[in-house]
Amino acid sequence: MSFSEFEIKQCEKALDALLASRRPPAHIRDELDLQYRIANQSVVIFEVRPELRDPTKKIEIAVAKATFVKSQNLWKVYWQRQDLKWHAYPLQPDVKHISDFVALVDEDANACFFG
Repeated sequence: MSFSEFEIKQCEKALDALLASRRPPAHIRDELDLQYRIANQSVVIFEVRPELRDPTKKIEIAVAKATFVKSQNLWKVYWQRQDLKWHAYPLQPDVKHISDFVALVDEDANACFFG
């Protein structure tokens, strides 16, 4: 089941605040950009860069993911390791609000999200 329109707006508001503070300046966004995607019950934050071998193509590099678990009324927080699989974030594997997830990603205490 996907989010309601209200829940999507809540997510967008929190994620737009993160992009406002973390996104690179406009003049280099062709080389590096930060974006997000909301799909089903998950939010994914990712970097967009030119592909190394073919700079005309863009690639997405995952930064962080949160999935809402309705039965528990919380967000599960994930980061992507070198094996390219999502793993529970070790410092705080779940949060109550999307704004808490955004704060964790922005703080990046263990350099799990932005390296």
